[in-house]
This record gives sequence, C-alpha cells and structure tokens, in this order.
Amino acid sequence: MKTIVTIIFSPIVLFLIFMILKLSDVIDWTWWWVASPFWLPIAIAIFLISVVLATIFVFGLLFRYD
Repeated sequence: MKTIVTIIFSPIVLFLIFMILKLSDVIDWTWWWVASPFWLPIAIAIFLISVVLATIFVFGLLFRYD
C-alpha cells in the first residue's frame, strides 16, 4: 500500500516543487516542463506500448504462415 501512495503522490510533490521554483523565478522553464511530472510518465508509457505493438505487428507479418 505504501508503494501505491508513493507512486501517486511523487508527481504531485515534484510538480509543487517545480511550480514554487517557477513562480519564485529560480528556474526559467516553460510551464510544459513544470507540468512534466504529470504528462511525461504517460507519454513514455504510450511510446513504449506503441513500440511493443509495432514490434508484434512486424514480427506477425514476417513470420506469417499461410
């Protein structure tokens, strides 16, 4: 249970840290990078799933038995 809570709250804490640093002018990042703790894991997961599905599709075409 502790691991699930850590996974859920880590991006929130990281976003809050980035937001405070952005609003206090310590970092000069765009808001896309400040919000990256939310969208970056999702983007990586979508990319990996796409690579796996493309690999399965290509191997399915290469080793198809008619």
